Amino acid sequence: MSFQTGVGQRTAVVTGCASPRGIGFAVARRYAQEGWAVAMLDIDEAALKIAAEKVKSEFGQPVLAMHCNIGDKTSVDAAAKAVMESNLPPVGAIANVAGIPSPSSFLELSLEEWNRVYAVNCTGSFLVCQAFIPQMIEGGYGRIVNMSSVTAQHGGGVFSKTSYAAAKAGVIGLTRGLAREFAQYGITANAICPGVVDTDIRVGSTPENEAKLAEAVPMKRQCKPEEIAALYVWLSSADAGYITGTTQNINGGAYIA
Repeated sequence: MSFQTGVGQRTAVVTGCASPRGIGFAVARRYAQEGWAVAMLDIDEAALKIAAEKVKSEFGQPVLAMHCNIGDKTSVDAAAKAVMESNLPPVGAIANVAGIPSPSSFLELSLEEWNRVYAVNCTGSFLVCQAFIPQMIEGGYGRIVNMSSVTAQHGGGVFSKTSYAAAKAGVIGLTRGLAREFAQYGITANAICPGVVDTDIRVGSTPENEAKLAEAVPMKRQCKPEEIAALYVWLSSADAGYITGTTQNINGGAYIA
C-alpha cells in the first residue's frame, strides 16, 4: 500500500515537465521518488522523451511520456485516452505546472499574445482537469494541484505583467470552483503561488537581474524547483485530504497575505 495515497499506487499526471531546470521536471521526479507512477505531458516531444527516461531510470516507477498541447482540447483528450488505455495505475493526481511568461506591457499587448498566454496558463489547466477528473472519480481518489503565481496576487513585475497576472488569477478561481464542485467525491483542489523560482522561464535575463530578484525577497534567495515539487506531492497525499480550495504561498516572504 502506498504511503502517499493509502489506496495503492496511483498515477500523477504532470504537465510542462520536459525542461531539466523546470518546475515540472522536479515535480515529476518527486512524485516518482515518493512511489507514484507518472504520466508526463509536454509540447516539446524530444525533450520530454529524455526527461521521462531520466525519471524512469532514476526511480524505477512506471512512466509514460506523451506529447501534448495543453491549450488544445483534442490533444489533451488524446492524452487522457492514452493514459486510460495504458498499463499505468489509476490516476490519483493532476499536477498542472505548464506555463509561459508574458513580459509585454498592457498597451503593447496584442490580442494574439493575450489569447496564447491565457490558453497555456489557465485554459490548459481547465482542459487537463476536465479530461482527467473522470478517471479520478472512477478510481475513488483525487488530488488536483494547479500552478498559479505570486503575480496573480501583486499584479506582476519586470518579467510577467498583466496578461500573465490575469491568467494566473483565473487559475485561483478555477481551483476554488473545482474544490467546491468535486468535494462530494473526496477530490481536493489547491493552487500553488510561487514567487521567483530558479528556472529558465525568464528568457533573456542576466545574472545581475537574477541577483536583484533574489535580493528583493526577504529570504534573499530564489525558490528551488524541488521545494515546489515537495509541496505538490504533499498536497497530493492522503495526509492532505481535508485541505481544499486553498492558495498555498511559497515565495520566501515576498508577498504575505
